[in-house]
Amino acid sequence: MKYLLLTLFGVVLWWSLRYWRRRGAAGGRVEDRGAGEAMVACSHCGVHVPLSDMVRDARGLPYCGEAHRSLGPAAGDKG
Repeated sequence: MKYLLLTLFGVVLWWSLRYWRRRGAAGGRVEDRGAGEAMVACSHCGVHVPLSDMVRDARGLPYCGEAHRSLGPAAGDKG
């Protein structure tokens, strides 16, 4: 009887650990996920870059990097 109870306890423990691992791998709680970062379109090529990675020119226009900042806004942009 003692071995039957130990085996049953082991199976229940194994099942519960497997269940919680699968649940955690599926995404977890919403609070654990990051909200993300705001994105801004480059004034030259239109590629969206995070605010922390963008470069601004003297007028304050956003660019994806120094190369596009030096080229200026796109040809169709009167900004």
